Amino acid sequence: MIPTIEWDGQYVRMIDQRKIPSKIEWYVCRGYRDVIRAIEKMVIRGAPAIGVAAAMGLALGGGSIRTNSVRIFMDKFRKISEEMLLARPTAINLRWAVERMGNLAEKMKTAGVDEIKKTLKYESQMVLAEDIEINRKMGSNGEKLIPTGATILTHCNAGSLATGGYGTALGVIRAAHEKGKKIKVIADETRPWLQGLRLTAFELMEDQIPVTVITDNAAGSLMRQGRIDVVITGADRIAANGDVANKIGTYQVAVLAKTNKVPFYVAAPLSTIDPTTKNGDTIPVEEREANEICQIGRLKIGPPGVSVLNPAFDITPAKYVSAIITEKGVVRPPFRKGIKNLLA
Repeated sequence: MIPTIEWDGQYVRMIDQRKIPSKIEWYVCRGYRDVIRAIEKMVIRGAPAIGVAAAMGLALGGGSIRTNSVRIFMDKFRKISEEMLLARPTAINLRWAVERMGNLAEKMKTAGVDEIKKTLKYESQMVLAEDIEINRKMGSNGEKLIPTGATILTHCNAGSLATGGYGTALGVIRAAHEKGKKIKVIADETRPWLQGLRLTAFELMEDQIPVTVITDNAAGSLMRQGRIDVVITGADRIAANGDVANKIGTYQVAVLAKTNKVPFYVAAPLSTIDPTTKNGDTIPVEEREANEICQIGRLKIGPPGVSVLNPAFDITPAKYVSAIITEKGVVRPPFRKGIKNLLA
């Protein structure tokens, strides 16, 4: 598996996911604003990976503050944290990471500035290590839901590239493969960034897991023909009632799965669950630039000036979700009580 993000001395580097599969190229972040740009511009994406990047970006930002005054340090660190929060609005892991790093800094106000900086960097390394371990636990919990010989549909990319390593939805798929279950994967191409075609297919081929790519609008037909046994996706935010925000197109896949009696599973760490959000209607959905729809790379494919709607995510109501797979176990409907118990 390719490492998604890591410390490289005093800098943070991450795989530039815009370049895969053409080449593997490191994007080096020398300051926290480089990390913010990387999140905004899709150099790194996937809710857990964004959380790791935010933690490392804040450690990078804290390390750049030049003062011996804890009060001045904390004032500047809070402003850096506020900037980081604005990078992408939907993925809750970003906010989770910012709050975790901010709470740690607040607790250390009686220590010296140098000690706070060291601890922030160490904490960001722990966020990465914990994420990989969490993904492996999710994989172990989720593979029990996958029948031997199953054909699994997945949407977008929820693999090692979307996390610190191993993956959420692809972590379950990897675990099933490692158990010798002889699975096959069908990956939606996932417009407009083609994460399924470029990233998911790439990851699975690297792991020698059989994968076939389809266009986004072919999923329903294959379900109707009985050629898909299970659907599994990741999530960018899960509300307290089990509503799921994920890559645009997830909702229609979930509705099709329900109609065709195909189980629809969501794999996500507890950090993706937002207990302060009662339901999906209040989850902010990021709107992105028109050129993501109207051009591929530098090739313009749409008429100049055409009006475009480009929501990056959609909301899947809990009634379409068969189960939510987390590192602490699998939750089935009714979700509100199960989620509350998991977070207790």
